[in-house]
Amino acid sequence: MATTGFVRRPRISPPRAPGGEVAVQPPPDVPRVIPGSMMMKMLPIVMILAVVGMIAMMFAVGGRSFLTNPMMLMFPMILIMSTVGMFMGGGRSGGKKAAELNEERKDYFRYLAQLRDDVQATGATQRQALEWSHPEPKALQGVVGSRRMWERRPGDHDFGHVRVGVGSQRLASRLMPPETGPLEDLEPVSTVALRRFVRTYSVVHRLPTAVSLRGFPAISIEGIRQETRGLLRSMLMELCAFHGPDHLRVVIVCADPETEAWSWTKWLPHVHHPTRRDAVGAERMLYGSVAEAEESIASDLLDRGRFSRTTPPTPGRLHYVIVIDDGYVNGDERLISDAGMDGVTVLDLTAAPDGLAVRRGLQLVVHDGTIAARSAVGVETFADIDTASVPDAEVFARAMSRYRIATAAQIVSLEQDSTPTDPGLMALLKIADANLIDPNVVWRPRTPRERLRVPIGISQTGSPVELDIKEAAENGMGPHGLCIGATGSGKSEFLRTLVLSLITTHSPDALNLVLVDFKGGATFLGLDSAPHVAAVITNLEDELAMVDRMKDALSGEMNRRQELLRSAGNFANVGDYERARAAGKPLDPLSALFIVVDEFSELLAQKPDFAELFVAIGRLGRSLHMHLLLASQRLEEGKLRGLDSHLSYRIGLKTFSANESRTVLGVPDAYHLPSVPGSAYLKCDSADPVRFNACYVSGPYITPDTVESTSHEHRGQGRMKMFTAGPVPIDCGSEPPASSTPTGLPSLEELEVPIAAKSAVGPTLLDVVVSRLAGRGRAAHEVWLPPLDQSPTVDMLVPQADWREGVNRLGDLRFHIGVVDRPYDQRRDVLILDVGGAAGNAAVVGGPQSGKSTALRTMIMSAAVTHVPEQVQFYCLDLGGGTLAGLAGLPHVGTVATRSDADGVRRTIAEMATLLREREENFRALGIESMRDFRKRKGAILTNGAAQNQDPVARDEFGDVFLVIDGWAAFRADFEALEGTVTTLINQGLTYGIHVVLTANRWGEIRPAIKDLIGSRLELRLGDPMESDMARKVAAQVPQARPGRGISPEALHLLVGLPRLDGTSNPETLTEAVAWSVEQIREAYPGRAARQVRKLDLGLTRADMYRRAQELGLSFSSQQIPIGLGENELVPLVLDFDVQPLLFAFGDNECGKTTLLRNIAMGLMEQGPGTQNKIVLVDYRRTMLGAVEGEHLAGYATSAQALGPMMQQLHQVLSGRLPGPDLTQQQLRDRSWWSGPNVHLLIDDYDMVASASSGNPLSVLGELLPSARDIGLRVVICRRSGGASRALFDPVIGKLKDLSADILLMSGDRDEGNIVGRTKMQKLPPGRGEFISRVRGHEMVQICRLPALFD
Repeated sequence: MATTGFVRRPRISPPRAPGGEVAVQPPPDVPRVIPGSMMMKMLPIVMILAVVGMIAMMFAVGGRSFLTNPMMLMFPMILIMSTVGMFMGGGRSGGKKAAELNEERKDYFRYLAQLRDDVQATGATQRQALEWSHPEPKALQGVVGSRRMWERRPGDHDFGHVRVGVGSQRLASRLMPPETGPLEDLEPVSTVALRRFVRTYSVVHRLPTAVSLRGFPAISIEGIRQETRGLLRSMLMELCAFHGPDHLRVVIVCADPETEAWSWTKWLPHVHHPTRRDAVGAERMLYGSVAEAEESIASDLLDRGRFSRTTPPTPGRLHYVIVIDDGYVNGDERLISDAGMDGVTVLDLTAAPDGLAVRRGLQLVVHDGTIAARSAVGVETFADIDTASVPDAEVFARAMSRYRIATAAQIVSLEQDSTPTDPGLMALLKIADANLIDPNVVWRPRTPRERLRVPIGISQTGSPVELDIKEAAENGMGPHGLCIGATGSGKSEFLRTLVLSLITTHSPDALNLVLVDFKGGATFLGLDSAPHVAAVITNLEDELAMVDRMKDALSGEMNRRQELLRSAGNFANVGDYERARAAGKPLDPLSALFIVVDEFSELLAQKPDFAELFVAIGRLGRSLHMHLLLASQRLEEGKLRGLDSHLSYRIGLKTFSANESRTVLGVPDAYHLPSVPGSAYLKCDSADPVRFNACYVSGPYITPDTVESTSHEHRGQGRMKMFTAGPVPIDCGSEPPASSTPTGLPSLEELEVPIAAKSAVGPTLLDVVVSRLAGRGRAAHEVWLPPLDQSPTVDMLVPQADWREGVNRLGDLRFHIGVVDRPYDQRRDVLILDVGGAAGNAAVVGGPQSGKSTALRTMIMSAAVTHVPEQVQFYCLDLGGGTLAGLAGLPHVGTVATRSDADGVRRTIAEMATLLREREENFRALGIESMRDFRKRKGAILTNGAAQNQDPVARDEFGDVFLVIDGWAAFRADFEALEGTVTTLINQGLTYGIHVVLTANRWGEIRPAIKDLIGSRLELRLGDPMESDMARKVAAQVPQARPGRGISPEALHLLVGLPRLDGTSNPETLTEAVAWSVEQIREAYPGRAARQVRKLDLGLTRADMYRRAQELGLSFSSQQIPIGLGENELVPLVLDFDVQPLLFAFGDNECGKTTLLRNIAMGLMEQGPGTQNKIVLVDYRRTMLGAVEGEHLAGYATSAQALGPMMQQLHQVLSGRLPGPDLTQQQLRDRSWWSGPNVHLLIDDYDMVASASSGNPLSVLGELLPSARDIGLRVVICRRSGGASRALFDPVIGKLKDLSADILLMSGDRDEGNIVGRTKMQKLPPGRGEFISRVRGHEMVQICRLPALFD
């Protein structure tokens, strides 16, 4: 059998019993009544006669005037009043009045009541002191293994004292009756009260009554054997509990040691022989006769003398208790003869009439549960006996059997303080092995007292210390508490111990936990997998935004519980709710919520307003079963801020200062605690603090195993032996070990190896327990959802489980793009952009690298998986990082134009503008009232297929169209001319299903007029949160370097999802995932795609242009010259000279100016004969040599010398065509006053013409330009773009500008400034130009490409 060495610590001072005397004041006395003299008795009669005589005399003398004069009545009245006063005053001379006696009686009763309280307090202290020294038998089990075990030493005054029962005893502070006078002089009521008071309170009833074994050589116990044995069992249990086997031994004399009555004693180490051994260990001192018992301890009895009550105990000598039951006694034994022996006490159940107890000892008589003492005068009952059953005694003995007095090696290895040994939390919970925990067993339903009551450590006496977090109305210490401990005091370990104890003993249906660690997170590490834990919130110091989130979550939990109580039946509190549930009402469990906040002082320092939440929990927590424990290293003055009144229990570990200890506990004791982690005080209400040591649960877990005895080589030989009360013979060939050292205790050297091995990394006790509980029971209600760290993917956000199912293929323009965090409601909602109504335009605003482009891609991807390509189309302008290009393959995406693709940008805008115009016309023509009607008809077409193709709406290739501009500021800077068109789309587009989605770095980049029309807004992390349009305070809490994080219009935090469909939230593989997702969607819609944006072809030929004109059914007159295609609607660009005869163009070299003139010349020659169109070419560089020949060529000038005369002649001819004053209106209308061809003056390189030294030859035509349309003059001028801003002041070009001539701006330098209005030159490919007309507006055009004139 394995044994444990027990180190006996210095004894704890027992509670001091009161003493002294209490003098009782005497009752009030009644004064004697002294009778009056005869003269005083006769005086009233004399006065009455005198008054009557005086009145009669006055009537006789005064007559009638006596009645009419009031003054005459004065003297009679004075005499009457004097007489009455004399009678009244005479009554007082007899003694005290009754009222005065009543007041004195009340005062005395009040004094007795106060004295009664003092006496009762004295009695309670007296009872506490006696119960400490002599606890009841059932409480002795808790002494085993504690610090109090074997605490009494031979030098103690109470050594050998043993309790026999409970009886009445004199009050420790004696009541001294007062010295009074004769009874007849005392106030009778007070005297009776005094007599009853003294009789009642001078004795305290049912106090532990003990006898001293040192005071008697023998004690006989007479009575029924069952009662006497029960009493003796309780006496032996107390003796063995408080006296060590090195100071007291028990010898039992009985007929059969194996009987039930005495077999249990074999487990007691006090019954084991000090030196003798048998086959199973130390010999048990149970013998059949007194002679055998005397012979077994004869060596220890040799030098003992006669018993003397006054002889002091001999140091080092054992005290023997000899129990005689039914064993053989012949009467000659030395133990029971003569006057007894020193250090030996005989407990005789035989009660022999001539025994030692009769001669010199104490005779006790047990009868009907009472105990009396027999003396020469009779039998006097003095107590009710204690009794212990055999099972209780055996349980006690077995618990003590493992302990032996520790060896010197064990004592040296222990610390020199008096700290009790930590038995371990599992031992306090009565769990044998943590690795074998069965939740079905440990989570049993708990009684009202046990609920939320758990052990947390051991007191200085070794008894368990329990913390009860229930409210005081349920006899608990809670519901809220405070824990303060300095660095290294074991505060974190205590919190772990408390939490582990709670989750081990309570099911998740009974208790949930919210664990908060403001700093770090190591305090609650490893507890997150427990089913009780609703949230583990750590490291809030680095993310203060999470503090506000936690505040919302806890406030929401309070609101949830209140709403649940209201909806379940208007319950007043959770207790009523649970009682109704236990009664059978179908209700879900509403677990108690225990909130532990570590480092709350730091939390309040950073977020002072959080104290309001703590106060709210403190106020409402009782009814909602929300319990709060605030822990911190320090507690500064004023930090509690109103919380103090709600914190009913306090736990103080070692503090930094005495003031902190005084603030927490009311005393400075916590400051003086030893520097041993876990040393603490527990204080509840007004009670004194309880000193305890917290259990340690973070150490390595060691599987309990059977420790083999170190002497197994001796006892292991031979067959197994039964451990009996009697002697067990030793097998032949084996010898008992010579040493009497207790077995089972390894040496220090042997202990060092396991300790080193245990230090290796392995699971802790906490890890083992949590692993056994994980996954069992109902999961805790999620008070705290994890922070928005991992972005969801689109397939996680869409409503259907599989986006391929097509449940929402004809969606309602609701795009699932992310999640919105609602901590107050304890849920997360999908972030949905509803663009089907007035909020159809959207803006995503955020600083650099905040995830704006990703948000756009997520929106497009979400729309693609919930809508068919015919329903929504996206046209993207990627002016940001170029990430939208990855979506170009989606069947829903018409185009993705980048910053470098200016043509694509313009064409995309042009397509949107064209669609707007077309739908405006179609809606009016088809009677479509709104986009809702259009979507309904479009949906019917998509649902029914060809059956609805007769609907004119089917000819519209578009559904809801989204113009996506990633980088609004860049768009405005690079494509300023297009801003007005986009503004128009924003203003009018929603009516016709055209939506604009843009991104910006700041809200200030979006003009108010545009921002007001954007209904769907998404704000990501801004560079400056003060610019937020949602909520500046909340915007400042959006974490940095977290792409996709932002706030919604409701000022709630959000996280945008990732544009991928593989369910993986890894941003590192986003590019590959987007490509894969695009391919999956494209496979889902084979052969179906949004209409691509048609672009201007740089290789456009005249044949292509005429083909396009033929497709549109266009024809041209002789003065309508097609020269290329316009960008807006990709229709031929026609110069109608009958409408506008003037045109000038600016452009760099090789930009296509000459090609423009050649196209005009070719058109003139193709549209009419030379009799209708004559061409005059001014070609100084001779680049158009041969371009015009035949009858159409009226002149060709290559120099100023040739051009001057030519212009003079042309001026002369055209001047003749000017209308005269005699023309009729009809002639003016028909322009019939002249005949001949129209003259087309085509001038190339005008800058060379204007810079001639002889002047500008064309200036002679200046006066004819205003009448050019009437006189058949057509002028086309091309000039280099260099110096274009100065050229506008040229006489000829300036004249053309004043006449609102059409302008073509081809490639040039923007530094030339504004040419027309705010329009500037720009770098364009050859043949491309911006056509500006007062009639047709602005439009980018492509001039037809022509083959070279020369090889």
